[in-house]
Amino acid sequence: MSDFRAPLADLRRPKLLMHAARFGVSDYRRERDLRRLISLPASPEATVSQLLSQEDKLEQNRQRGDAAYSIARHIEVLIALLAESRLVMRQA
Repeated sequence: MSDFRAPLADLRRPKLLMHAARFGVSDYRRERDLRRLISLPASPEATVSQLLSQEDKLEQNRQRGDAAYSIARHIEVLIALLAESRLVMRQA
């Protein structure tokens, strides 16, 4: 298992963005939501790695003020990232 906890602990995002993501975790359904975010079903560890990569790209777009940036997509990825990381922690 790759250690995703360090990059996850180092995430520094606006409070409102993180609050929205934490609020959405209770409605997260892996079977339904993950399909929209990553192309292949994967183990929770691999999923966290893919989601971290996507989230980093979204954060770069947000900071640049890129017109293609989608806050809704960013929140969806953060919700999945939080939920999947909790799943990995429970399995460990």
